[in-house]
Amino acid sequence: MFNKNIKLVIAFLIIAFGIYQFTEGLIGNGIMYLLLSTVFIFLYFKNEFILLAFLKLRKQDFEGAKKWLDKIKKPKSALVKKQQGYFYYLHGLMLSQSNMNQAEKFFKQAISLGLSMDHDMAMAKLNLAGIAFSKRRPQEAKLLINEAQKLDKRGMMTDQIKMMKDQMKKSAGPQPHYGNRNMKRR
Repeated sequence: MFNKNIKLVIAFLIIAFGIYQFTEGLIGNGIMYLLLSTVFIFLYFKNEFILLAFLKLRKQDFEGAKKWLDKIKKPKSALVKKQQGYFYYLHGLMLSQSNMNQAEKFFKQAISLGLSMDHDMAMAKLNLAGIAFSKRRPQEAKLLINEAQKLDKRGMMTDQIKMMKDQMKKSAGPQPHYGNRNMKRR
């Protein structure tokens, strides 16, 4: 809704007015204004549109999530660095089913900007591994799966990682066996 810097200015003004209320002896009003300022400070670090997009994605409503993310016109000026990472992460999640090339770019950008939660970073790397595997880059996929497994400290994605590894083993298939080459032909 507001630029990140405007949120800080609003929070500062509310805190200043809260302090003024304390000096006037209106303690209840001062406390209320200080609590109100925490909302703007929270929204500085957690963008409201990204939070709403996460809620829509939880309900598998990709259209609704895209609508909320489209309201962020200039992510570099409107978002903190980590929130920019989540902006691209969410775009990558939405495009991973339809446009793998674009999704790969978004996931790489999200990883380079950083994500605050380890399991989100693991999910981004696991999605990148799936994209790399589908583009026939198995070494890169293995590396990304191992990184995702290290980041998944709570074991939330153990099943998905195992499934991805099994798919990679199946596609590699058994190596052809041509018998003993030292056997003499009759």
